[in-house]
Amino acid sequence: NIPDRIAEMVVKPLDSILESPLLFSALPKEAALECETQFAEAGHVVATNASAYRMTPDVPLLLPEINSEHVALVDVQRKNRDWTTGALVANSNCTVMPVVMSLAPLLQFGVTKVHMVSEQALSGAGYPGVASLDVIDNIVPYVPSDEEKMETESRKMLGTYREGRIHELDLIAGATCTRVPVTDGHIVIMSVELTAKPSIDDIIHAWRSFEAPDDVRLLPSAPSPMLHYLSQVDRPQPRRDRNAGNGMATSIGRLRNCPILGYKFVALSHNTIRGAAGCSILNAEMLAVRGYISGFSVS
Repeated sequence: NIPDRIAEMVVKPLDSILESPLLFSALPKEAALECETQFAEAGHVVATNASAYRMTPDVPLLLPEINSEHVALVDVQRKNRDWTTGALVANSNCTVMPVVMSLAPLLQFGVTKVHMVSEQALSGAGYPGVASLDVIDNIVPYVPSDEEKMETESRKMLGTYREGRIHELDLIAGATCTRVPVTDGHIVIMSVELTAKPSIDDIIHAWRSFEAPDDVRLLPSAPSPMLHYLSQVDRPQPRRDRNAGNGMATSIGRLRNCPILGYKFVALSHNTIRGAAGCSILNAEMLAVRGYISGFSVS
């Protein structure tokens, strides 16, 4: 049942005057292109799950545990666009989440190449999704536009913030995206080249010891731990592992040597929680505690 306080809410058209200093957007790309910057210009902080502005140079593409320093782009954005209290921040494509979450702890070893093959859940296609006759007893080896997003968004998110802009990671990335008959949870199978040639134990230690910045780790929606390395030979699995950390953690397994790039493993994130609304909420929480939302103060 829908809670009474939600059932009583009035759905307003996009041209309405809104009062909240914080807005969450899950608009289709075309509508987002038109509306999101208008809301930011009007003084709202917009946390968007839409793809429209992810690669715009002054829009931070945030994954708070990984690149919280990118939030400084909000100051650049406000200066560039003459926005006093408004801002636009984005979270990535849902399939990029497990990629970035698993690669960030490995940057210390020098990540130079990554080959990715996704097995994406049906819920990632939205409603009404994939026709049952297309996906039952089947795998669809094509997800529109996601391959490019995996290759480009990962470089931006894993880049460094310097002198008012993001310097993307120098990474050669290739992706193939598929749709599989799973309700929720995106798996990405990765092969990675690392210049430092660490041991398998070194990589597992890097994942298990990786921590978010202190203020991010304490946010209400932040998972603890953010990464789970599973030693079982047949994990992670969507049905068993997608809800780790209330759906906000990433599960990793099957780390082993790769005869082509050096290392290979499997990563899993919940696409409709961590990969969508959950990350937008976590982004907003970080913006709040760092003073970017007008009228909000940390008690």
